[in-house]
Amino acid sequence: MKHNFLKMSLAAALTLTGIAAVSTPKTVAATKVKNPIKRVQINYLAGKGVKIWTNYENGQLVNFEAKNKSKWNVADIATDKKGNLWYKVGVNEWIEARYTTELPQTQTTTSNKKPAKKPQKSPSNEVSDTTLTANSTVTTSNSDSQTDVVKLAKSQVGKAYTWGGNGPDSFDCSGLVQYVYSEAAGLNLPRVTTDQVKVGTNVSMDQLQPGDLLFWGSTDAPYHVGIYIGDNQYVNAADPDQGVITQTISSYFYPSVAKRVLD
Repeated sequence: MKHNFLKMSLAAALTLTGIAAVSTPKTVAATKVKNPIKRVQINYLAGKGVKIWTNYENGQLVNFEAKNKSKWNVADIATDKKGNLWYKVGVNEWIEARYTTELPQTQTTTSNKKPAKKPQKSPSNEVSDTTLTANSTVTTSNSDSQTDVVKLAKSQVGKAYTWGGNGPDSFDCSGLVQYVYSEAAGLNLPRVTTDQVKVGTNVSMDQLQPGDLLFWGSTDAPYHVGIYIGDNQYVNAADPDQGVITQTISSYFYPSVAKRVLD
C-alpha cells in the first residue's frame, strides 16, 4: 500500500513540475502546405511513422508522426550541421529527407521559364539519341561523353533550384541530371530519382569516374541525385537556398549508391 502511494505521489509530482509520461505519437497522413517546392511520400517501415521535429537543427519532437506511404507537400529544404537533408512540411514541422521518396510534379508551374532545348535528332545514317530504361547500358564514347557531361554540369552551377525545374534556367535535382545528359550526351534519362537509379550499372565508391550518378537515400528509392565530376566532388541542385552547387563527398552526407550510365 505504501509502495503504491509512493508511485502515485511521484506521478503527481512529475505532472506538477511539467514532466509528463511519454505517450505514443499519433501518425498522420499529411499536412497542407500551399505552393510547395516539391511533393514527397514517406518511404519507411510498414506500420511505422517517421518522427516530425520542430526544427531541422536541435528541434523537439512533436506529438504526431508522418504515416508510412503518406504524401506531403514540402515548403522548404535545409541541411543540418552533419550534412543531413531535411524537408519542412508544416509551420514548425520538419522531417528527414532520407525517409522519403520524391514524387513527380503533378501541377503546372507558374514560372515563365523557357523549356529545356531538346537535342537535335541525328540523320538516319548517323547514331541516334538513346533513350534509357531500367537496367539498360549505353554504347556511346566514354571519354567524350564524360568530358561533355562534366563540362555542362559545371556550367549550371549558380542557377536556381525549382521543384519540377527542367532547365535551362532552374532545376530540381533529377531535372538537372536529365537536362545535362540529354544536352551533353544525347541520352534521355528518366525524370525522377526513383527511376534514374534503375538505369546503368552499380559502381563502388572507390571506382567512381566523372559522369557517374550519385544517389542518397534508399538504394531502390533515393530522394536525391548528383553528377560526379571527379576529385571527390559532384554537382547537384541542392535546395532553394543554395541552388545548383558543387559539393565535396562527405562522410556526413555519403551517397548510398552510385550508377554508371556511360560505358
